[in-house]
Amino acid sequence: MKNKIIVLLFLFLGYITNAQWKPQGDKIKTKWAAQVDPNKTLPEYPRPIMERRQWKNLNGLWNYAIQDLGKTAPSKYDGQILVPFAVESSLSGVMKQVGAEKELWYSTTFSIDSGWKKKNILLHFGAVDWKTEVWINNVKVGSHTGGYTPFSFDITPFVKKGKNQKLVVKVWDPSNDGPQPRGKQVKNPEGIWYTPVTGIWQTVWIEPVNKKSITNLKTTPNVDQNSISIKADVVGAQEGDIIEITVFDGGKEIANEKAVVGENLDITLNNLKLWSPESPFLYQTKISLISNDKVIDEVKSYFAMRKISSKRDEFGIIRMQLNNKDYFQFGPLDQGWWPDGLYTAPTDEALKYDIIKTKELGFNMIRKHVKVEPERWYTHCDELGILVWQDMPSGDEQPTWQNKTYFEGNELKRTAKSEEIYKKEWAAIMDHLYSYPSIVVWVPFNEAWGQFKTVEITEWTKNHDPSRLTNSSSGGNHFQTGDILDLHNYPGPEMYLYDARRVTVLGEYGGIGLPLEGHLWRANDNWGYVKFKNENEVTAEYIKYAQILKNYVKSGFSAAVYTQTTDVEGEVNGFMTYDRKVDKMDFKKVKDINTEVINALNHK
Repeated sequence: MKNKIIVLLFLFLGYITNAQWKPQGDKIKTKWAAQVDPNKTLPEYPRPIMERRQWKNLNGLWNYAIQDLGKTAPSKYDGQILVPFAVESSLSGVMKQVGAEKELWYSTTFSIDSGWKKKNILLHFGAVDWKTEVWINNVKVGSHTGGYTPFSFDITPFVKKGKNQKLVVKVWDPSNDGPQPRGKQVKNPEGIWYTPVTGIWQTVWIEPVNKKSITNLKTTPNVDQNSISIKADVVGAQEGDIIEITVFDGGKEIANEKAVVGENLDITLNNLKLWSPESPFLYQTKISLISNDKVIDEVKSYFAMRKISSKRDEFGIIRMQLNNKDYFQFGPLDQGWWPDGLYTAPTDEALKYDIIKTKELGFNMIRKHVKVEPERWYTHCDELGILVWQDMPSGDEQPTWQNKTYFEGNELKRTAKSEEIYKKEWAAIMDHLYSYPSIVVWVPFNEAWGQFKTVEITEWTKNHDPSRLTNSSSGGNHFQTGDILDLHNYPGPEMYLYDARRVTVLGEYGGIGLPLEGHLWRANDNWGYVKFKNENEVTAEYIKYAQILKNYVKSGFSAAVYTQTTDVEGEVNGFMTYDRKVDKMDFKKVKDINTEVINALNHK
């Protein structure tokens, strides 16, 4: 009887918690919004490329307050917010704007599992936009700037024994009043500009580690030499400590190597299995830190053997190559926005859904547009088999935009502070995502927005990661630097420039609009480059553009990006509606013509 009462009490408390939270506003929502559970919010492990067995998710209902800039911590909070959904989103349960003159405060408590007593406790934030300060039990433990990369603090010295731990977070985000990277966020969204995203927008979690532990993995495949280079960073290591790496093909161990901490391990692989969108094979790994013959730390990871490069073909055209073969890359512009969660997908199934639909359309690539996704998104791309072009989220102002000529003059004169922010955050993004094999192209600038010191930044990007191609400015002011000349043209494909020394691509085209009543973010003022009235018309126009593109593939384009995966707020030019409830084109016909476009490179 007593056990039944306890179970009923837990169910009742869960009901009360759910009753306190509900999505806000009357905007459209995805089907996954109804599956969001405040007691189990985005429960999946947030860092699948370096996984430990023990961890604890801190997502859920926290207290929040919006205060004037510069005030002390609130004595009373405004209500509850569902972390990790941005305060402006419906799923946060708040749906309020903050702005540069205010600060967003969070407060919650958490407990440390009893089995973790002799461990160091790391507090992880997946991403917080933009400037974050963190307190544990009234002690400030650290701060961070940057809206797109994870950060963590070792909170061990500040944890109290046998008590709930108090966590307070303060966030300031100037949105488009500041020079920081922000993507499409603006205070007054309209047209191609969207709602601001302030505060925590990725999973918050803790994990126990030993004083000696693995902090990062960097994997670099070398297809030409049948080898994988793996570097494990370690904190607290001493002379004589060893890293052991075991490689698995499925459940079968195929390699085992050891090296002293700090050394790269270059592991040769026999009977190499290459990764591609058609065959996305991943090798699994176990990385162990050994001290005095004891395993002190252990993580699971994976890697893929793939090579991205470029080479002149028999007709003198510089082509993109995948695994040393000419390969036409074709995919949608993917902005990663959600009507209910804004930057944050409501569930992991939702996060994966857009990639699955992209594959269903016959594409082999995604251009991730001026946004960085949670780590699970990149693992889904690795597992499903999709190439990724990763944009740097744009910020600051835009100089004169000259798209149709080579342009060697007008660039943005960023302030020293703005330039420092850009370089710090772009380096952090590249370092953070380095080991995800699906990423094959870095894009520092989009359409001249924030474009400055183009040659210098492009060379700096290329030197930071020479294993990938660098697309210096997608559709922007064109300088003869980097690996790619990237043209934008709307609505249909056009090759108005060509570069005989670099890869030439169509970085954006299309934008065919179809507003569907009942699936619109706003009732009117919806936007597309061209608009049609039904699925048949939109599909026919898409096929018309694809036929034109097919001819350009033969004459020089090595990749193309269609705008876009889904409608986003006021934009109605997606393959799917913003709520993902309607496919707006005939997907089978689109897949058939997309396959023809991709195969056109093999039938020059």
